[in-house]
Amino acid sequence: MEGYICGVDEAGRGPLAGDVYAAAVILDVNKPIFGLADSKKLSEKKRQELYNIIIRDAKAYAISFATVQEIDKLNILQATLLAMKRAVEALNTIPSLVLIDGNKAPQLSIETKTIVKGDSLIQEISAASILAKVTRDKEMLKLDKIYPEYSFAKHKGYGTAVHIAAIEKYGVLPIHRKTFAPMPSYINSNIVT
Repeated sequence: MEGYICGVDEAGRGPLAGDVYAAAVILDVNKPIFGLADSKKLSEKKRQELYNIIIRDAKAYAISFATVQEIDKLNILQATLLAMKRAVEALNTIPSLVLIDGNKAPQLSIETKTIVKGDSLIQEISAASILAKVTRDKEMLKLDKIYPEYSFAKHKGYGTAVHIAAIEKYGVLPIHRKTFAPMPSYINSNIVT
């Protein structure tokens, strides 16, 4: 019997706020999913449609994250790798090969390969990119309701002009990554608790 291939990708490495998410997906060869692509190249509506299909039809999947505190403590790369490791280890089916988007991989007890632009090339990684992105975006929408003046629904925590202006006006939140530029220059004067 041939082993299972698992694809892994992350969402949220670049933003100034929020956790970093990762997903691991093993697709079912008997249930092909059409339209898989890099999540950044899909519309929000299409991502949500594919998210629902992946959740329904994948052989196995898991979604995990590393917290803002872990990002600040470890650095974003190590926190991303930690989220990826957690996602793979949470799978209820053990893969024989893990394909990771990018050029860095977490330490796993399973054979692992990195693939640059894997989210555009490998269906399993595309599926993982969609699960990670949709899940993170949903979390940012929840944070938008808690902190409406920061407009997280619009920018998802990225360092847009609107987001920077809100930080300057309202202060640094517990969900902001304190180690990310330009955050350190705002921290001493105005942390919101």
